[in-house]
Amino acid sequence: MATAITRESYFWHKLHSLTGIIPVGFYMIQHLTLNSFTIAGPEKFNGVVRFFSSLPPHVLYALLIFVVWGPLLFHAIYGLFISSRAMPNLSNAAYRWRENRMYTFQRWSGIFVFAFLIYHVATTSVASKVTGNHEMIEYAAWQHKLTEHGYIWLIVYMMGVMASCYHLSYGIWNFCIRWGITISEKSQVRMQKFAVICFVALTLLGWGALAGFLMHKPEASEVHVARLLPL
Repeated sequence: MATAITRESYFWHKLHSLTGIIPVGFYMIQHLTLNSFTIAGPEKFNGVVRFFSSLPPHVLYALLIFVVWGPLLFHAIYGLFISSRAMPNLSNAAYRWRENRMYTFQRWSGIFVFAFLIYHVATTSVASKVTGNHEMIEYAAWQHKLTEHGYIWLIVYMMGVMASCYHLSYGIWNFCIRWGITISEKSQVRMQKFAVICFVALTLLGWGALAGFLMHKPEASEVHVARLLPL
């Protein structure tokens, strides 16, 4: 990492690209998929939350540190380093190509997602582990959070999901180029179309999970507990 502080590093760029797909990208897809259990109702979603809460601590923390938080922190921090050295041409009319727009939006989305994830993780995983209260990440608490204050947090989460899905989808296209999977222009165009499909599909999946929090009414006891929990 030290060599990347003063100059571009082939190795760290490749590793940054890889961690964005495996395991961070894979984790995001499964996270959105499991969250979409909200559509099936509070019981199904809460079952997912309670399953992970019931894992032995050494297994849970090993997964969190080595599969989720570690790779995510590396990808985010090195991504900020890359963004700080970026020289986008979007403002120059002569360089307003589609790839330049994608490049610029990738940097913007990465910065926004980084800030969004700090808040999200701090108020969910970290807060529930520190307090030992898993009810704060169950269905009723989420419904209360997303619907109060004029649905402002629902809007924030919709934007966070969309930005995350764009960042991953563009990352797939960029990953295939960086790792020599798509070499020809034709293969890169095909992968770009696939990335667009991924962006739309994943965004709809994430928004569907958020919509699921609005579709069902939790039990009265759950609602009472949710109103007592902090954001």
